[in-house]
Amino acid sequence: MIITAASGGKLTGSGRIEMEGDDCSFPPDSSDDHSQRGSVASSATLSRAQDVLVYLFGDSAVHLTVEGLGSVTVTELGRSVHEALNVPEAAHDAFAFWLCSPLLELQLKVRHQPYKLCRQWQDLLYRFTEASGEDISQDEPYLQYRRNVFYPKSKELQIDDEGVLKLLYEEARNNILSGRYPCDPEHWMSLGALSLAIEEGTGLDGQQFTATVREKKLTSYVPAHVTLGSGGLLSTLRGKSSRLAGLEQKLLEEYRKIHTSAAIPPEPTQLLHQYLNTCHTLPYYGCGFFFGEIDKPGQGILQRGKRKAVNVGICLEGVYVMDVKEKHVLLGLRFIELSWDHSYPEEEGDSHILWLEFDGDEDGTPVNKLLKIYSKQAELMSGFIEFCLELKSASEGAAAVDMDGEAGLSQQPAGQDGSNKNGRGGRRGVLHRQSSVVCSRVHSLNTISYVDNGKEIKRLKPKRAASFFTRQSSAATYSAVQVTESLEQG
Repeated sequence: MIITAASGGKLTGSGRIEMEGDDCSFPPDSSDDHSQRGSVASSATLSRAQDVLVYLFGDSAVHLTVEGLGSVTVTELGRSVHEALNVPEAAHDAFAFWLCSPLLELQLKVRHQPYKLCRQWQDLLYRFTEASGEDISQDEPYLQYRRNVFYPKSKELQIDDEGVLKLLYEEARNNILSGRYPCDPEHWMSLGALSLAIEEGTGLDGQQFTATVREKKLTSYVPAHVTLGSGGLLSTLRGKSSRLAGLEQKLLEEYRKIHTSAAIPPEPTQLLHQYLNTCHTLPYYGCGFFFGEIDKPGQGILQRGKRKAVNVGICLEGVYVMDVKEKHVLLGLRFIELSWDHSYPEEEGDSHILWLEFDGDEDGTPVNKLLKIYSKQAELMSGFIEFCLELKSASEGAAAVDMDGEAGLSQQPAGQDGSNKNGRGGRRGVLHRQSSVVCSRVHSLNTISYVDNGKEIKRLKPKRAASFFTRQSSAATYSAVQVTESLEQG
């Protein structure tokens, strides 16, 4: 088990698929057929000092010697890691401990005991993934120290400690290069140049630049899917050389801008801040990610029933559904723009489903849309959304109290706060497909649509009086439908 090994395997840079939220409960019920393997080694064995590796992004790790490993908690491990990495107390909340493997990622609570969860890893995989029995039997988790999903970006901007910024940078860089954070060419090219400047300085001449990039490979600075290109194998082979040369030239141009835009060479912390600030422009920065599938739009009989793999990112701002293969956003919604729920399988062979409901249009007619996300983690995603809303509400409430205490309540003329006379926010603008990878592609989704006058575009069951789901943000501006006709299964 990697958690107890003095020398563990190398971090898997792009194998992360899904994770469980900090608000969710595990392990599974002990009645599960697979849970019998969850026994913990004898207390006599675990009372001795054990070697533990806590991995970091960037293929490095913290080596700890821990007594009583079987009962040590995340809080106790945290003290040792904070001391080893010199993490200032003000930044402790920026990070959390995770159990990770190519099949599953779990952010742990402070009270969790990592060793016991490692012993129950297979149970967790059976419960939360679709992995085969063979893959599950061979999977092994490692303990990782990385960003806390629930840490606000606004607080991150206030961090000045270079060591902490480097930890955040390494994680963000990994997510950019692996395509977990989709971004447009202007973003990944500028980020690649900043990465080169952070690691090699800003003073490389053209020859030194070329030598460095070719030694470390272009994929160390731009996403791998970008260097591979598209158009099939033959096209890739024919155009690879010229494409890589073009990418290298553009990277050099961006790198030179860093040096020429400043009167004096920027400090390392300035470059780290610039990298992270650029990542903050991506709405899904800091998300917790889950794996799921959605229906592909029907394109004839042969296309029916096929599904598309997606990553579902959830953070304090909203929910983002991303195409795993194409590396772009399919749907991005703030919490005030959606209602949601999850459903359990009704029969054996059925799927767990996370439902997202939002505003859209159908041939120019305003409609409400439903997107089905098939995933064994549907319940976790639903709970994750709920917990994010609670945290967001609490932080906004605290901010309002602070503002009231400093300046008193301000009076605002009616209608200037963006809400209507009924107390609900106005209907938001309809989502449109755009060229940026960050923008939603609603028209490429296979959604169920219905309208607020009861005229069915597709029949649904059962009949509802308003929104299909009760779970909504209390501040939602999302306009729920009013169904006036009986809806049937279509």
